Amino acid sequence: MFKHITFKPLNDCALLVVFGDSISITTHKEIQQFHKIIEQQPFHGMIEAVPSYTSICIYYDIVKLVNSPLRKHSQSIYDYIVTYLQSLLQKNVQNFLQANRMIEIPVIYGGQFGPDLAFVANYHQLSEAEIIKRHTAEEYTVYMLGFAPGFAFLGGLDETIATPRKEVPRLTIPAGSVGIGGQQTGVYPFETPGGWQIIGRTPQRLFLPEQYPPTFLQAGDRVRFRAISEQEWRSFV
Repeated sequence: MFKHITFKPLNDCALLVVFGDSISITTHKEIQQFHKIIEQQPFHGMIEAVPSYTSICIYYDIVKLVNSPLRKHSQSIYDYIVTYLQSLLQKNVQNFLQANRMIEIPVIYGGQFGPDLAFVANYHQLSEAEIIKRHTAEEYTVYMLGFAPGFAFLGGLDETIATPRKEVPRLTIPAGSVGIGGQQTGVYPFETPGGWQIIGRTPQRLFLPEQYPPTFLQAGDRVRFRAISEQEWRSFV
């Protein structure tokens, strides 16, 4: 594990730890494992570690590091951090393994809640019911959060229903809208512009600023969508 990691300076207060150059579940697991390690054992001056598809961006307070007694005077800040990170990578990572959560998200598909379901069905020459069946059959992995607070990029979409983004994005998409964008699927956490094909909507809130962490989903979570009726939808709202 951790055999192909490289380090790249990003700017004077951030660097990248790169785990690969393509999206894969193996790379994702390595990133999640190292993310847990660095969050539990941050170096003096570290601000935040942000995981993405193939790398982790680590932000740090350069003033604290300049004055840190832990750093050798002849050592650059970048080299000091890389040396620290390499020492973490050599530790027994098994102690940091944690079970990822499985989360079910209820979705009402089609109609006013999923205005692009008919387009997606026609694009693949399938029925709307078959699109829903294939979308709810898969177990998705939260690879990363981004675009907007609480927006989770979910990998694992059935390739047979992967659909290109809209040529002209909508200016407004309701909160909770469930979309397909290429080979990804995801949920818009609040009203925002967007270009994904909207096939449904969930009453589940994805961004919870009154809580910590403020995002309902976390990188590494596993997700399943469950189709609900309009009657069940009303019980949520």
